[in-house]
Amino acid sequence: RSEVEQSAAEPNNGRAASPGADHNETLERPSRRQFSEAYKERILAEADALASVPGGIGSLLRREGLYSSHLATWRRARASGSLAPKQRGPKPQAGRADRRRVEELEREIERLQRRLKQAETIIEFQKKLQDLLSSPPATPPASTGSKR
Repeated sequence: RSEVEQSAAEPNNGRAASPGADHNETLERPSRRQFSEAYKERILAEADALASVPGGIGSLLRREGLYSSHLATWRRARASGSLAPKQRGPKPQAGRADRRRVEELEREIERLQRRLKQAETIIEFQKKLQDLLSSPPATPPASTGSKR
């Protein structure tokens, strides 16, 4: 099929169409399904009850729009003790806040050491200046020898 025929036959390519959208517009992507712990418990209870009925679990899965892999995963999670959904995204790094605090403190130490060195230099200069201003001017040495 040509691209025009294909887009005419499948205007939204499996995506949810927004109202008033042209068939050539980029459409919104479907969101990832998330199932609550209570929902999983209910479905697992129904599946357990329908296990003895031929085709019962298949009809449950079709009615709910689920896959058999959902049941297998949820059963494993139930056996391990928690059906709560997993948190998505990057895992928090242990000690990251501590490392950031250590880096902050190291920068502060460097800054204070620079200021201390500068203050010591100024104090040393002031001492030398004070010594020069408070000491009497040097007199030329008196000659002890005879004049010719």
